[in-house]
Amino acid sequence: MTKNISLLGSTGSIGTQSLDVCRMHGYTVKCLTASSRVDTMENQIREFRPELVCMMNESAAKDLKQRISDTSTKVVSGMEGLIECATYDGADTVLNSVVGMVGLQPTLEAIRAKKTIALANKETLVAGGHLVTNLAKEMNVPILPVDSEHSAIFQSLQGSPRKEAVKKIILTASGGPFFGKKREELENVTAADALKHPNWDMGAKITIDSATMMNKGLEFIEAKWLFDMPNEDIEIVIHRESVLHSAIVYQDNSVIAQLGVPDMRIPIQYALTYPERLESPVAPLSLADYGKLTFFEPDYETFRCINVCKEAIELGGLHPAAANGANEESVRLFLDGKTKFNDIAYLNYEAMKNAPEKKDFTLQDVLDTDAAARNYVLETVK
Repeated sequence: MTKNISLLGSTGSIGTQSLDVCRMHGYTVKCLTASSRVDTMENQIREFRPELVCMMNESAAKDLKQRISDTSTKVVSGMEGLIECATYDGADTVLNSVVGMVGLQPTLEAIRAKKTIALANKETLVAGGHLVTNLAKEMNVPILPVDSEHSAIFQSLQGSPRKEAVKKIILTASGGPFFGKKREELENVTAADALKHPNWDMGAKITIDSATMMNKGLEFIEAKWLFDMPNEDIEIVIHRESVLHSAIVYQDNSVIAQLGVPDMRIPIQYALTYPERLESPVAPLSLADYGKLTFFEPDYETFRCINVCKEAIELGGLHPAAANGANEESVRLFLDGKTKFNDIAYLNYEAMKNAPEKKDFTLQDVLDTDAAARNYVLETVK
C-alpha cells in the first residue's frame, strides 16, 4: 500500500478530495501541483508540508515562493516543474487529477520513472492512447483508474477468472442537468444552467462535459484503452441516481456492479489502497433511502458529443486527440459566453474529422493535433 504520493492538480475538486483521503490515512504527500490558486496551495503546503510544489502559472509560482519562504518546500513552475513533480524520487505513486491535455506528458514521464499511476486525468488515455498503454506495459507500471465509472469496472473485474470471461462493459452516466431535454430546448441554455449538476460536485470543465455528455464519450474511449475491450462491447446506460457506478457482464450473463453514494473519495481511496480496503470518509449507502434506481437509453440525437467520441475511437489514430482538444477549446468558449451549447458538438465533430490519418503516432503528433483542433475551433467561432 502506497505511503508517498505526488498529487498533480491538488487544488481542484478531485485534488482536494484526494487530500481528504491522505489526511484520514496519514499518507505522506511529497509533491503538490496546481495552476494558479495560490491561497489554496499555501494552505495545503502548511498542512501537508510537501517537499516540492509546482504552479503552472509563473507569476503564481513567484507569489507562492514569497508566501512560503518560511518553509522548506521548493517551488517550481510550468510543464518542466509539473514533470519534476511527476517523477520525484521520494514519491512512489502519482495521482494525476489535472484537467485537460496538460496531464499527458507528466503521466508518460511518471510511467518512465516507474511510478504507480492513479489516473483521474482522462485526457491522458483519450489523446495518448497506445502511447500510454504500451509504455505502461513495457515499464510494468500499473494504471489504477480514479474516475468513478472506471474504478467501478476495475473493482467489478477483481472477481473475473480470466479476461475472456467478460462479455461486455456497462458504463453508466448521470445524464447531467439536461436529461430529458431535446436539442431545440438547449439552443439558448447558459453556462450557469449547464453547471447545475444533479449529483456530483465537480470543476467547471468536467461539469459542462457532463451536460453535453462529452464526458461519457471520453470515458468510452478511456474504457477501451484501460480494459482492452472492443468498441461494440462497451454499452452506455443513463442512471440518474449515480449509485450504480458501472458494471460488467460475464459470458454467462451474470452482471457484477459496484454501488456506493456519489462521492469521489471512494474511487480515489481504492486507487491508493489497492488491493486493500480501509475505512472511508464516505457515508454508507442505504438502498432503502433511495427507494428505486432508474436506467435509460442515451439520447444520441440530442447529446451528439457521445457520437463524436464513438466515431473518433472507431477511426482511431489521432482522431480522439483532435476531438479532445476541440472540446477543451469549445467548452472554454462556451463558459466565456462566446459560443452556444449546441455548437460544442458541431465544433468537436468537425475538428475531429479534420485530424490527420496516422495510426502510428508520436507524442509530438498528439500535441500538434491538439493545437490544430483548438485553432480550428477558435477560427470557426470567429
